[in-house]
Amino acid sequence: MRFTSRFGYDVTIKSTGRYFTDFLQSVDNIHHQFSFTYPKMKSPSMYLTEIDENGCVLVYRSSRSGYTSYIMGVLEECANYFFHLKIKIKILEEAHSASGSKKNILVRFRLDFENKAYMLHMQSKENVQRFAKLHPISVDLFISLFPFAVLMDRSLQVIAVGDNYSKIWNPNELCINKPASKYFRLQRPKGISLTWKNMRNLQAVIFEMECNRGYDNFDENRAEDSKETENANVIAKNYLLLKGQMKFIPDINSIVFLCSPIINDIGELNLQSLFLNDLNFHGLSREMVLAGWQHNSKLQTMFDKAEQNAEELELSHELLDQWKKRGDELLYSMIPKAIADRLSTGTPALETCESFSSVSILFCEIVGLQSETVKETMDMVTTMNEVFSAFDQLMDKFNVYKVETVGQVYMAACGAPERVENHAQIMANVALNMIDVARAVEVPSGIPVDVRVGMHSGHAVAGCVGIKVPRYCFFGDTVNTASRMQSSSEPGKVQISLDTKNLLPEGAFKMESRGYVKIKGKGDMLTYWLWEN
Repeated sequence: MRFTSRFGYDVTIKSTGRYFTDFLQSVDNIHHQFSFTYPKMKSPSMYLTEIDENGCVLVYRSSRSGYTSYIMGVLEECANYFFHLKIKIKILEEAHSASGSKKNILVRFRLDFENKAYMLHMQSKENVQRFAKLHPISVDLFISLFPFAVLMDRSLQVIAVGDNYSKIWNPNELCINKPASKYFRLQRPKGISLTWKNMRNLQAVIFEMECNRGYDNFDENRAEDSKETENANVIAKNYLLLKGQMKFIPDINSIVFLCSPIINDIGELNLQSLFLNDLNFHGLSREMVLAGWQHNSKLQTMFDKAEQNAEELELSHELLDQWKKRGDELLYSMIPKAIADRLSTGTPALETCESFSSVSILFCEIVGLQSETVKETMDMVTTMNEVFSAFDQLMDKFNVYKVETVGQVYMAACGAPERVENHAQIMANVALNMIDVARAVEVPSGIPVDVRVGMHSGHAVAGCVGIKVPRYCFFGDTVNTASRMQSSSEPGKVQISLDTKNLLPEGAFKMESRGYVKIKGKGDMLTYWLWEN
């Protein structure tokens, strides 16, 4: 209650009446007003059935279950925060009911609180009316004062209607002494049926009823919110929306629906076979029509438009998420996910540089490709794309990081940026699989291609380099040595250094000494051929 009061909702509650009982009787009307601000709000229905000096009985009806305890807490805090009352609430009855395809929960609460002030107030109103000594008036005069009123008896038979119905009603169909349900359908309050008990209990609630004006019975399948002009005109011509209050008249044991038609604008009057003189003189109907004010149905159009905008916004958010996902996938293809996530949080690129004591670096070059003509060049590009794409799948399988491709050379690393102990063994398996994968690729030219692989393990530094097109790169002598292992290797073979051999588990692979090989910039190095065991 304190939180919502910061946004001005306390003003609405405080304005409902002087007493807590007044507030309870006006809850449905408050929800109706808030529905213009929150069109998708599923508000419950509440009404009082018994009122005495010690409290009242509140009936709570909702299409959603599980809110019983929440409602009790809200009522207690409303009474305390706004009306300075301490109340006690107990559940008298809890049941489930079905109205058509909808299921409702119905709870009867007993609210105990000091209600003498409200009862004295109501008694004083009755005393004022009693001392006035007004003479009774005829029902005919009463109906003429409210030209759109509908008078119903306990069996919900229409016993009288206002004078203006004779102007717009089907002359071949008389509604007097016939069931009200044949000509009137309850639109609001939601979730309740048109019964004598509900009309008696909800006299403080605004009712909206749709009248078919005696032209036909209600068609449940008709499109009430049809946007087609022809259908909309037919609906507007045959159906009239009435808004008002149910009032019990004890002298004749009947209920009168004191209402006025809802007209959106002056252009709709002719469609409804109405004129300004037909509208109530004592209401604001004329002023609202002339000023172009919009009632519920017009506001509903605005809500539909707002909902459409919300759906478009939601669709835009979905598209944004899709493009963000694609952007992330592209970024992760350039930079490891862990490093990219650090950069997205604002970490400077230089701080992503790390020193790794032991990593395995692999270089693989496609050999056997030649291009002298345009067609051969295109075939070579296609072949490289097929081979490198197969290598990419291999990297995902063994969770090895692809560093980059330069021309016909493919570079990969294991042990960074994710540190793993057996990086040399993993990379050795990758190297042997790369040879098999390359030989299995179908070449457009028909000439088989092969690869030569080199691998070395040791210390390296890795981090992001570049601003416009950043890349996660490796630096150090280990990278240079691995490159020399590849350039001095032979097609269809994997050459490894002594450092890599020492990291491989005994018996896991077959290794054959190549002897000392002259390596550019390194001198003579002892290297080994790696084979499957």
